[in-house]
Amino acid sequence: MIAAGGPDFSDWVGRRVLITGGLGFIGSTLAHALVGAGADVTLVDSMNPAYGGNLFNLAGLTERVRINYSDLRDRHSLPWLVRDQDVIFNLAGQTSHLDSMSDPFTDLDINAAAQLNLLEACRHHRPQARLVFASTRQIYGCPRYLPVDEAHPLDPVDVNGINKMAGENYHLLYAKVYGMWCVALRLTNTYGPRMRVKDARQTFLGIWLRRVIEGQPFEVWGGEQVRDYSYVDDTVAAMMAVAMTDAARGLALNVGGDAPYSLRDTAMLLAAECGGSFDVRTFPAERKRIDIGDYYADDRRLRRLTGWSPRVTLKDGLRRSVDYYRAHLTHYL
Repeated sequence: MIAAGGPDFSDWVGRRVLITGGLGFIGSTLAHALVGAGADVTLVDSMNPAYGGNLFNLAGLTERVRINYSDLRDRHSLPWLVRDQDVIFNLAGQTSHLDSMSDPFTDLDINAAAQLNLLEACRHHRPQARLVFASTRQIYGCPRYLPVDEAHPLDPVDVNGINKMAGENYHLLYAKVYGMWCVALRLTNTYGPRMRVKDARQTFLGIWLRRVIEGQPFEVWGGEQVRDYSYVDDTVAAMMAVAMTDAARGLALNVGGDAPYSLRDTAMLLAAECGGSFDVRTFPAERKRIDIGDYYADDRRLRRLTGWSPRVTLKDGLRRSVDYYRAHLTHYL
């Protein structure tokens, strides 16, 4: 159940919704919320093992949604998929920063070229659909001031950030030039049930949670970096709220968390609330080169426009996440 301010979610009854990346972490959580709100939901996912799609994420939901196994890089299926959709949540993407540096062309194909495929399909076959694009705080690069607002310069530190910035800009351009309804949400560290935990491809919190549940110490690199975190239900509530907010059209908006925390404080909270221990290590050189340093968002514009605000504290969110994986870890390894 999503607890959030903003528009009345009864607005979703009967609406036709497409979610790209729909079997992934955020996409599947969004699907649960939308079905619960009465929407008619179709999910698209490539089910590439590197990118987090997992059928177990739809436990209890598979008979209530349509699933299409396809890739946004294949433009031929997109006209049929977007036709008749009222809202499209575009969450499909490659999220690993290290992978983007070792294989930049795949990252380019998924996070930039494939986004054009979707937008062109919508322009020609469903221009009236509302598109919500999952962008990222990574496009800001190393913050020049804190908290980071939407006026902050965009200066990515890795290939993933550059391609995500391109994907965002395509959406905003199509809103400006073609009059399409597009909005980009710049997400911070999203965590919670259904996230990838078998490795750190999505976020470092995933591997931390796995280590806690397996009774192994987890590693904290550096420790003094400051981050904010968005529990997945809060992220989903922001997406649903902004999709129903006419004034958000054509904007890029930050989504933040309840408060900023250092990595060391985050680790201490996880260990205190859920058990486990951690070791502070020197930041690996290959990751240090593309680390953004301290970051936390100024998301007052999103809050003002939609009435949304985060409801789940980091303490509660970590406990809920660990409880989920203690029950279901085998489905995520």
